[in-house]
Amino acid sequence: MNYNQSSGFALEMDSRDALGAMRNEFYFPKINGKDALYFCGNSLGLQPKSAEAALLQELEDWKNWGVEGHFNAKNPWFPYHKILTSSLARIVGAQKTEVVCMNTLTVNLHLLMVSFYRPTKERYKIIMEAGAFPSDQYAMESQTRFHELNPDDAIIEISPREGEYTLRTEDILETINKHKDSLALVMFSGVQYFTGQRFDIQQITAAAHSAGAIAGFDLAHAIGNIELELHDWNVDFAAWCSYKYLNSGPGGVGGIFVHERHGERTDLPRFAGWWGNDEATRFEMKKGFRPARGAEGWQISNAQVFQMAALKSSLTVFDKVELSNLYTKRDELTAYLKFLLDGIIGDFPNLPIRIITPDNLQDRGCQLSLLVEKQGRDLYHYLVEKGVIVDWREPNVIRIAPVPLYNSFNDVYTLTTIIREYSAAQF
Repeated sequence: MNYNQSSGFALEMDSRDALGAMRNEFYFPKINGKDALYFCGNSLGLQPKSAEAALLQELEDWKNWGVEGHFNAKNPWFPYHKILTSSLARIVGAQKTEVVCMNTLTVNLHLLMVSFYRPTKERYKIIMEAGAFPSDQYAMESQTRFHELNPDDAIIEISPREGEYTLRTEDILETINKHKDSLALVMFSGVQYFTGQRFDIQQITAAAHSAGAIAGFDLAHAIGNIELELHDWNVDFAAWCSYKYLNSGPGGVGGIFVHERHGERTDLPRFAGWWGNDEATRFEMKKGFRPARGAEGWQISNAQVFQMAALKSSLTVFDKVELSNLYTKRDELTAYLKFLLDGIIGDFPNLPIRIITPDNLQDRGCQLSLLVEKQGRDLYHYLVEKGVIVDWREPNVIRIAPVPLYNSFNDVYTLTTIIREYSAAQF
């Protein structure tokens, strides 16, 4: 697409945006009495306007039914998690039996590691990206210690080449092959939280399997952001949160994917809880765990109804859109943001800003990370004063996420106009 720097271009793009009406499904925070320019959906998504009614419905049913709400509520609580299954399976490219909504991200990572990180004397190493989100770092470290291993020996972190900020796929694949005889698990993000790099899940999975290892992924910054075909890509397991691109609210409920070839195995070790027991015998209250079929067999406790209600309101919005349209707009919005930022960087040679997110569309989602080598916090606070909500990450990165469900081209244009004004005044 041929972009230009005029405001008219942004308005024209918005006028023919197939997803433009979705913006009206969300509330925008107010700054100085006006809707903020919100580019922080990669940290916390906006509140769907239907979330309040969804939560009030569950409160009303609790008030009116008490415990009988498990079966008599408008949306009965006993099978509540199943309401979300079809929508989640569509978004991650899975069979319905391969996904379940439960717990929170790091809890789910640990529960899955019980089943899928089974180190032996010969195979015990984990490969992951350096600088992964703390959820992953801490989980991998504590899991290796739990198995009485030294994390410094058991965990192999892959770093970018000198002078680069993102990983090359060939370096990931080469590292997997190099350690194939001692490798137990490859554990990567779907999208790297700091740089916004999108990893090639399909190739990484294939390489892990060729090495005789398991492939798992943290999809916190990927679900609702990038194309996912977890079943067809043969991924072993994945976990995610839902409060970023899935807009379920702070501390929102998480979810997991377990490939059907594992989901049918009753012999896999796992930490059992009664909600993971076979539904047909769950209320017999007998000894002897019998896992439910598929990913549901990894559940521990009953549904977090209020959190799931909030997520349901957002997934209803996703159900209204063609995912292909969502991803097309993602690429157009992010490319437009990059085009305008490149123009600013080119016009101000002394501007200490560089974009560290990959240039290629297939290597990123809807996030651009700006490395601000000096006065980064000054720029961040300037944006906030002008009614812009972005994300600051230590030591010197501003993350900007133009989310296709609710951001517009005019949002992007206005944001970059503010950055251009700051640049002209400072540099």
